[in-house]
Amino acid sequence: MIYIILSIFCSVTVAVLLKLAKRYEISIVQAVSVNYFAALILCFLFFKPDISSVSVSAPWPIYIALAILLPGIFLILAASIRNMGIVKTDIAQRLSLFIPILASYFVFQENFNSLKIIGLIIGFPAIFLTFLKKPTEAKKDGSWIYPVSVFLGFGVIDVLFKQIALFKALPYTTSLFTIFCLAFIVSLIIVVILALLKKIKIQPINLVCGLILGLFNFGNILFYMKAHKALVENPSTVFAAMNLGVIVFGSLVGVIIFKEKLNKLNYIGIILALIAVIIITLSQNAVR
Repeated sequence: MIYIILSIFCSVTVAVLLKLAKRYEISIVQAVSVNYFAALILCFLFFKPDISSVSVSAPWPIYIALAILLPGIFLILAASIRNMGIVKTDIAQRLSLFIPILASYFVFQENFNSLKIIGLIIGFPAIFLTFLKKPTEAKKDGSWIYPVSVFLGFGVIDVLFKQIALFKALPYTTSLFTIFCLAFIVSLIIVVILALLKKIKIQPINLVCGLILGLFNFGNILFYMKAHKALVENPSTVFAAMNLGVIVFGSLVGVIIFKEKLNKLNYIGIILALIAVIIITLSQNAVR
């Protein structure tokens, strides 16, 4: 369980760092770029990927799609945390699991049991209620678009990573390293363009923050993978503990430390989200 706890801690810490970025005037674009540089270095050190095995037969369209989506969704994640808070953003990210589940049914023709269907039915109102604002607040801005984008973005990314996992010709960690390399290149190009247009100014503090962000971002991945290896016979335990842990811990941090305000319907949405994750987890072991 220690790996699960560490993964949860790293995941919520990433959200906290992105929340603090605005307060300390950190350039998210620069931090995200350095984050991927740190992640690929750590990936190389810990997983020792066989780079020479990557050839033209690798799933390059998926690699390139992820290289574009990962830094893009990271920037949207930061915007969502800044505008909607840690609580709603973390729940949006965790409930994005519904997208790969739906893809399993409609694309991969997986049979669904009644528990999984019930979990999905409960999950969708949970998404709506969690993001819901008071009518007076909703008219002021369209910030709800950020967590919705996080929900959709992470869901699509999860589907693409599942496609990578099905590609057995290359180890998953080698594909992960390749994707980090490409994501770093994409994010670096964005930084260079913005710097040339004088939209941003390169500052050392952004590089330092990016390294810290990359450390915790990679830590989340590393400990999650270690948890699955340690509990290889109970993957649903890891799945449930990780998603529920992030929702609960993230909500506590958002409400207690950052004083994020939630209405009654938001709290109902959080409870429904927890119930949905529990039911979907139970469905993994249910007899079809």
